[in-house]
Amino acid sequence: MRTDISAGQAGTTNGQTTHLDVVVVGGGFSGCYLLHKLREQGFRTCVIEAASGLGGVWQWNCYPGARVDTHVPLYEYSIPEVWKTWNWTQRFPAAAELVAYFKHVDKVLDLSKDVVFNTKITTAEWDNATNKWTITTEAGAKYVASYFIPAMGFAAKRSFPNWPGLEKFKGEIHHSSFWPTEGVNVDKKRVAVVGTGSTGVQITQELAPKADNLVLFQRTPNMALPLRQVELTPEMQTASKPIYPAKFAIRPLSIGGYDFSPSDINTFDHTPEERQAFLEDKWLRGGFLLWSGQYKDVLVDIKANRETYNFWTSKIRPLIKDPVKRDLVAPLEPPHPFGTKRTALFTTYYDAIDRDNVQVVDIRNNPVQEVTETGIVTQDGKHHDVDIIALATGFDAITGSLKQITVRGSSGQTLNEKWASGTRTVLGLMTSDFPNMFFTYGPQGPTAFSNGPTIIQMQSDWIVDLLVYSRTVGVSRIDPTLEGEKLFSKQVNDLTYQTLLPLADSFYMGANVEGKVREPLNFPAGVPVYHQMIIDSAANGYRGFKLSPAAN
Repeated sequence: MRTDISAGQAGTTNGQTTHLDVVVVGGGFSGCYLLHKLREQGFRTCVIEAASGLGGVWQWNCYPGARVDTHVPLYEYSIPEVWKTWNWTQRFPAAAELVAYFKHVDKVLDLSKDVVFNTKITTAEWDNATNKWTITTEAGAKYVASYFIPAMGFAAKRSFPNWPGLEKFKGEIHHSSFWPTEGVNVDKKRVAVVGTGSTGVQITQELAPKADNLVLFQRTPNMALPLRQVELTPEMQTASKPIYPAKFAIRPLSIGGYDFSPSDINTFDHTPEERQAFLEDKWLRGGFLLWSGQYKDVLVDIKANRETYNFWTSKIRPLIKDPVKRDLVAPLEPPHPFGTKRTALFTTYYDAIDRDNVQVVDIRNNPVQEVTETGIVTQDGKHHDVDIIALATGFDAITGSLKQITVRGSSGQTLNEKWASGTRTVLGLMTSDFPNMFFTYGPQGPTAFSNGPTIIQMQSDWIVDLLVYSRTVGVSRIDPTLEGEKLFSKQVNDLTYQTLLPLADSFYMGANVEGKVREPLNFPAGVPVYHQMIIDSAANGYRGFKLSPAAN
């Protein structure tokens, strides 16, 4: 079982030291965009990427059924020379098409010449004397730079179940994010899928018709919504291109960075008949509309929330004939408020659940006791014989990506040590004691509540503007202030606890990883509010940050 991105990778180095203006770690949406924008402004920049190609999570997530859950053109760059020369084949593209998209991005923007591939970062250390970061790779190469941007997204550190005997299993076992690129043959095989997040939903609906038998180990049912896929022809793409600029312009104005926002009315402003019609419309249109495009009170009012949950069960329960499986995957009583855990988008998931060759095991009430050479044993003593285990167990999300690297700041403290008792940032962009270090699509940003490309471009543009300003006025050191950090982190916490989000044990709250601090990890007030906050900071001399001139 592969558990680490460096496994099987030699890396490239002979102990050399490279001097740059900016080092970016990660070649996904953030890293590629930052490289492009920083080079445009004349900064000597390189991206260090653990995979063999660009695309971030899409380089790793090649598991069966992997696809994005935000529709195009919202899920792409607004860079004209990129979108004008690219056509999609589906409204919700699959992983392979996203890999192809990043090859197109690479070709158009000529990125790879400044990317170091197959290389994992192990440490990053700040030097107060020089105001520089030294970034060291697993193979021993060093990069010295004025600015360090770990742009690894929120889903880079994989999470594995802590089950006794996992290493004893004699069959195949694969984490979804380390799925073999050549695929896994499940024909006439007994398959276990562990986890029911978006990945578990996608794997289950893909493998159930092909496997001899599939056992889904579920802790919490996913309140999945219909994907509503659309095949896109070149003619359809050509016809839609004129509205792309308007689509891109509306993204930062939308609560979630999409092209829609919640309604301006509350659930009980409607009569029951009006409410049914309203929710039905969201259901039929599909995607995230029933999650983040419906009544404005659904995530703050528990009674309003229950109305949406009841609507959801009225749609799902009739799809499942088996009453036991029906009550497991769509219980009449909600396990948590609707929308307080990440919602998957499905195509045939509930059809798959309803198949005779699919079993659902409730590991919340019947937990796994151990893994044997030939299967999985649950608390009731049953041995589930399997040939393949697919771990759709997710990630140490939001903060885990940054904590994979030993990052040492100006006081000598590591980032792990600083955040051991709680995450603190200024505007979800920097954290005190770590000068000249920025992150994107990470802790305390809108991150998991937003469309990735929207917030990534927004944050990256702000960072590049600050670096250009600093160069212009002779600033060599940028420190987030403790006061700014305390204020913003309190805002994130206060805003979150005004919602229903804390009522679920989700990765939004850091509650999906054993031993992790349970805390709000995302800015919950929406993209427009966040955007205005970072604009206001810049307009007020970068309020929340101390900018120090270079020493004479």
